[in-house]
Amino acid sequence: MSLVSSLADFLKPAPALTPKICRALDRVANVVDPLLKSAAGFERHLALPVEHALGYCEGLVAALPGPIDINRQSFASDPLIHALFATADDIGQMLGRSQAVRDFLAEPESLEDDNFYALFTARRQQKKQIGSAQRGDVIQIDVPQVVVYFGDQTLIEPSCDLDTTLANLRCQALQSLLLTFHEHLEALRSEREGLRADTAMQRAHLTVLRGKSPGPEFQTHTRHLAQLETDLREKAAALMPDQLIRALADYLNAPDTSLRLMPINITVDRLGIVSEQAGTEDINVNTLSFPEFRGRDKRIHMAMVARVRRDEAQAAVELVSDQRRRFMII
Repeated sequence: MSLVSSLADFLKPAPALTPKICRALDRVANVVDPLLKSAAGFERHLALPVEHALGYCEGLVAALPGPIDINRQSFASDPLIHALFATADDIGQMLGRSQAVRDFLAEPESLEDDNFYALFTARRQQKKQIGSAQRGDVIQIDVPQVVVYFGDQTLIEPSCDLDTTLANLRCQALQSLLLTFHEHLEALRSEREGLRADTAMQRAHLTVLRGKSPGPEFQTHTRHLAQLETDLREKAAALMPDQLIRALADYLNAPDTSLRLMPINITVDRLGIVSEQAGTEDINVNTLSFPEFRGRDKRIHMAMVARVRRDEAQAAVELVSDQRRRFMII
């Protein structure tokens, strides 16, 4: 390529941003820091990282299994649903207590279909116990066992339209990434304010020492003040708009460090006891496969797209409401 052609390509104006990227950049500024949008190079430096993060969020949501039916019938027939709930009644309790489900059912949009879709999440937990196990024709006692069970079952972003639910989940994934960086930004600001306070106190202390005869203590505090001032300058520089934009671009180019799915495979029996008999013909032993994600709160949740019958959810909400009224009367 000739020098003239290279120069022409360099001077060529950047392609116009798509509406999708523009909306995403607006969200970046609103969540992270509105002042960033007025900084030079905001769109130029962040357009491609934002596009990369959007693609990552789309792939993340596309990798979720489902839609998977959650109801009494699936509790009896689907080993995964059976493992996610202790009893079939717990499904109704989850639906009835979910604020997201109650809010959704109160909207006219909930009447558009007999089913609705939502992100289902739960936290996998395990405990150790001593029990009995059958090995061939022999029953062994005092066998160490690991029991897998789930808690904190939650439904998120319910909608009668599956595409709407998935679109909302993609937005939530990007929001989670941005909030994580915002928390990092707030931590930097807190550290800067702490350094400012420590520096002011150290200067005041040196003023007192300066009135006395100089000695080892004065030299020690002088070195400490110099280190505090150096740290303060570094923190202040990291909070400058151009530095923040570069840090944000690097962060959005590596979104998997803050939000990712991990495939999990566990073989358990109907009681949730972990088994080493993967691939066995025993109908009471099944291998559960599902993804888990680590989000902004650092906790790990399993996740899948669920399909729920509206009439069953409505009945569950009414049942839980009635239970609460009875409890209040008692």
